[in-house]
Amino acid sequence: MTEKKTFYITTPIYYPSAKLHIGHAYCTTIADSIARFHRLAGEDVFFLTGSDEHGQKIQEKAEEQGIKPIEYTDKIVAGFQNLWKRLNISNDDFIRTTEKRHEKVVQEIFRRIYAKGDIYKGSYKGLYCTPCESYWTEHQLDENGCCPDCHRPVQEVAEEAYFFKMSNYQDKILDYIETHPDFIQPASRRNEMINFIKQGLEDLCISRTSFDWGIPVPIDEKHVIYVWFDALTNYLTPIGFLDDPEKFNKFWPADLHLVGKEIVRFHTIIWPCILMALDLPLPKKVYGHGWLIVDGDKMSKSKGNVVDPIGLIDEFGADAIRYFLLREINLGQDGNFSRDALIQRINSDLANDLGNLLHRTLNMIGKFQDGVVLSPQGESEIDKSLKADAAETVKFFDENMQKMELSLTIKKVWAFISRANKYIDETAPWALAKDETKKQELANVMYNLVESLRHISVLIEPFMPITAERIWQQLNLPQAFAEVQLDDIRAWGGTPADLKVGTPEQLFPRIEVEKEEQPKPAKQPKQKKEKKAEKKADSGEVTFDEFSKVQLRVVKVLEAEPVPETEKLLKLKVDLGTEQRELVSGIAKHYAPADLIGKNVVMVVNLKPAKIRGVVSHGMVLAASAGEDLKVLSVDMPVGAIVK
Repeated sequence: MTEKKTFYITTPIYYPSAKLHIGHAYCTTIADSIARFHRLAGEDVFFLTGSDEHGQKIQEKAEEQGIKPIEYTDKIVAGFQNLWKRLNISNDDFIRTTEKRHEKVVQEIFRRIYAKGDIYKGSYKGLYCTPCESYWTEHQLDENGCCPDCHRPVQEVAEEAYFFKMSNYQDKILDYIETHPDFIQPASRRNEMINFIKQGLEDLCISRTSFDWGIPVPIDEKHVIYVWFDALTNYLTPIGFLDDPEKFNKFWPADLHLVGKEIVRFHTIIWPCILMALDLPLPKKVYGHGWLIVDGDKMSKSKGNVVDPIGLIDEFGADAIRYFLLREINLGQDGNFSRDALIQRINSDLANDLGNLLHRTLNMIGKFQDGVVLSPQGESEIDKSLKADAAETVKFFDENMQKMELSLTIKKVWAFISRANKYIDETAPWALAKDETKKQELANVMYNLVESLRHISVLIEPFMPITAERIWQQLNLPQAFAEVQLDDIRAWGGTPADLKVGTPEQLFPRIEVEKEEQPKPAKQPKQKKEKKAEKKADSGEVTFDEFSKVQLRVVKVLEAEPVPETEKLLKLKVDLGTEQRELVSGIAKHYAPADLIGKNVVMVVNLKPAKIRGVVSHGMVLAASAGEDLKVLSVDMPVGAIVK
């Protein structure tokens, strides 16, 4: 028997200083979808996630609450694990850096590198960022003298410490990155790391004495091991670095470390240097994905725009959230999260396209064939076209998931879903059912629709595992869904004849969004009747002179609050540069007040004032709409700038 190909994938281990937000859910959902694909492809997958629990910041937060650090992290980590369960994350292990198994690994790694002469004791005086657990030199700080990663103030630290001779590995790691172009992805991150190394690598401080929440240095217990030396080695612990050499040799080196772009440097410079000191092979690939921003702005507690994924899952379901995140954002780029866009995707892609295809198919089989899928015989040109599209979609899926083109792959699968819906319209089963001579043709159509849905169920499993299984169950296919692999849909015809399909159940109910209540325009004075000879039909066109009367300016939103006793109106206070004004806008269904504060938006400043629900509105904010989606026109221009 041929040994299975292995695939080892990791997420970062998340820091339990607070609850996880939608950005963390995005990263782990990407990793889960990749892991699920490789399982579908028949590979032996090990998928690791976890929590990074040591460090000064955690100790300080625990002291603030009057509890032990482990009590503090236990509670937050339980929230992590609950979120992954709710999102149907299929990780094979969850590593906590506070576990004894990990402490043993970290201390043994310290001993080995110390024995090699690559760790020495010295003293440290420098600049330290507590939130990032990072040391910086003066020239590495940002233009404000703050941490270049989080842009918060650093503090000067002086203490005895152990150092890892990372400078010894500068040329070696630079050569490795330059000769292994796939090691760091995307390419833009690779170029950043090459430039960083060429500035010169300094030895890495790997212990602290000013706090005790950490793994003790095995040769000097007044020191605790500094967080990155502790955190990065987590990837070795669960695959048996110390206690299971067979498992370790099977899965190491890791195939993919998936990380946020802000920690690529640690994973592609510090981590490889540690591995080189241990004489271990480097991971095959480190991929730095982009940030998830909310309605065009990076998530921040201070901005009040941090999105809690648990609330979204409660409202919309895990698969809808997974689908939106993976489809909407191209891996490697920053992506925008919008509640309105999420609802639009649920209604159009999930309820209309996928849900209706399943529901229509099962209903027609029930109505026309007593719920039984009959054996197909022969095929039309339309049938051939559908089967060719299915085969091409499976091939595309396989090739592009290997390349981690998740968004592109989902769009391709949805193109096939649209093709299957079109197939119903092309073949018109309701017409075939009325003609006794067309029974076999009808049977062929019904079979092909079920077979299409069988393919679709497998193809969406990495992205929407619960929905995929629900489709499989409604089709009543005999094969256990947990045993299904990609090979099962490489050929057409896997649906058994005489299959009795199940009862259709709605996959995704449509989400009804109320129509926007727009403020009533001010009454215009009655115009004098024109002479008949001058009357012309209104073409809707305006002259340049007429348009030039409209004055558009960039204004900043200073305050925003709901208009009392209304659901759709917000009262805004805006800065025009020369004055401040109040106005009313019917955008409350699309924006929370906090989302607007600080935005530079475009406003009609010479609109005649109108009283709306007791508020005098001096102007109108411009917005664009598409169906049920609406976005205020926000621009990167100074307050008072003329829009023309």
